[in-house]
Amino acid sequence: MSKQKVAFVGLGVMGYSMAGHLANAGFQTRVYNRTMAKAEKWCQEYGGEFAQTPREAAEGAEFVFMCVGNDDDLRSVVFGEDGALAGCGEGSILVDHTTASAEVAREIADKAQVPFLDAPVSGGQAGAENGALTVMIGGEQSAFDAAHPVIMSYAKAAELMGGTGAGQLTKMANQICIAGLVQGLAEGLNFAQRAGLDGHKVVDVISKGAAGSWQMENRGDTMLDDKFDFGFAVDWMRKDLAICLGEAEKNGADLPITRIVNDYYGEVQEMGGGRWDTSSLMRRLTRK
Repeated sequence: MSKQKVAFVGLGVMGYSMAGHLANAGFQTRVYNRTMAKAEKWCQEYGGEFAQTPREAAEGAEFVFMCVGNDDDLRSVVFGEDGALAGCGEGSILVDHTTASAEVAREIADKAQVPFLDAPVSGGQAGAENGALTVMIGGEQSAFDAAHPVIMSYAKAAELMGGTGAGQLTKMANQICIAGLVQGLAEGLNFAQRAGLDGHKVVDVISKGAAGSWQMENRGDTMLDDKFDFGFAVDWMRKDLAICLGEAEKNGADLPITRIVNDYYGEVQEMGGGRWDTSSLMRRLTRK
């Protein structure tokens, strides 16, 4: 049996490793990246090939994956004469891993002549590098069933959440939860330090109880050590929270904590921390 041909558009912090896992799993992988040097570097590392346009990347591919920055970036690589859709043939499935709006997911699905899955991921840079991402997917069952074994090349879990847009809506819920958790963790650790406690001992103890979380286990000690270079940046979190708040205006959900934490991240940006990771909410508290 010949190897399946896949394309990957967008070799950023997440996409570079995700595409690498596809190549390592034996898929014939063709990549596209806006900065061509990045695509060339990827090919040197993984042995695939690179394309000059998203359309060229998609031509002949059974699965076309994308992971770019935002709604506008997504439209730029999907639509138009050189867009991925122009290269998709009969039998192709288009899968988007960008964290974007449910609106743009529906827009692509409406215009696509091939099955489309909105499939944002959670797990950060480490999850991408380790092939341990969680993927939240919206679309048709048949497309999900076909894409699932391929997606599992870089995922530990992938779940169909509903129709088109459901993946993005689930990711919004994910980001809302993270925002509140990180702020709570920052406040608790800052409190412990100001109370004269050994913060690392506090993390070690309370992480074993009801306060324990992924954020505490993976970011508690680094927050105490004032280290904030661990992947998902504040700039991207603010982009995501803006999407969440915009969707909430449509569906009537009340997000008071999310609004507050979004403003706090704005303060972190003003401190010069746009590229710090999201746990840098701690530094906003310790600066005072």
